[in-house]
Amino acid sequence: MKKSPNKVTPERIMQMAWGYAPPLIIEVAVRNGVFDALHSSPKTAAQLAKKARVTERGLTAILNALVGLQLLTRKGHRYALAPESAAFLVSMRAPYYGEFFRHTTEQLIPKWLQLRNVVRTGKPAFSVNNEKDGAKFFADFVESLFPLSFPAASVLGEHLKISKASTPVNVLDIAAGSGVWGIALAKQSRQVNIAAVDWPLVLKTTQRMADRHGVGNRLTHIPGDLLEVDYGNGHHIATLGHILHSEGRDRSRRLLKKVFAALRPGGTIAIMEFMVNDDRSGPPMSLLFAVNMLVNTKAGDTFSFNEMSGWLREAGFRNPRLLEVPAVSPLVLATRP
Repeated sequence: MKKSPNKVTPERIMQMAWGYAPPLIIEVAVRNGVFDALHSSPKTAAQLAKKARVTERGLTAILNALVGLQLLTRKGHRYALAPESAAFLVSMRAPYYGEFFRHTTEQLIPKWLQLRNVVRTGKPAFSVNNEKDGAKFFADFVESLFPLSFPAASVLGEHLKISKASTPVNVLDIAAGSGVWGIALAKQSRQVNIAAVDWPLVLKTTQRMADRHGVGNRLTHIPGDLLEVDYGNGHHIATLGHILHSEGRDRSRRLLKKVFAALRPGGTIAIMEFMVNDDRSGPPMSLLFAVNMLVNTKAGDTFSFNEMSGWLREAGFRNPRLLEVPAVSPLVLATRP
């Protein structure tokens, strides 16, 4: 019997219509200690609600939704962690992604609700590119991004053979934020010294994270605007972790030229970005992030490897290349001749 062709259904469209729900549900569960409470043993909704001091009816709805999202399991009346939540949503374990959902629900979603007006006017709901507003915005959430980038930063260190360094290695961490890129390299060798560039308020977070990871005594601060401060020179490595997308094309090109001047011959620049393909048809996450830049910046966007490669060559770098890492996109590397 001949098979009928696949029927088009509205299922995907309806999933998108409810796409706002999962991050809000996860954030409530994180906020009420659900995943932490289940880390030790399965529990009932009544036990979890009593511990969190919330209503059993309210928490039961959240717990059942998490079962549907396959982040919890249920046997009888007891709920337990699923593998993904056990690995990433328990605060006592690393890496911990739970705080990222606070950033999503408190800082991103409210601004995205203004998207219709942003598209109409061309003006962002909020601009993260000025110190007055941006410094507090980044200081409030960059720590939650640390676990997202640490695995990729560690692979970068392995690729550059940081652990085998026998002489000092100077790392210029631009828009340092949580300090994850410099910290990951410094943890691989005591030869690594970090010069962190960011606004003064954000650098307080950078220092706190460096201290927490035992490398704070090898961190120096370069406070101020990325395009105005003096980077010094002779750096071996420069890292730009998720910064070009908020700077936009013109400032990014100027920034890469400035980084080129700060590196010593043979030095490496490493760029992490949400990369799109050449015809901007994917990946979906990178295209969605471009809209996030529309909402939150005056000129930000996401870029392709070929576009960034052109900027790097224009700045004087050679051999733009990709390094596969456990992240949303590969790292872009290039060398100062």
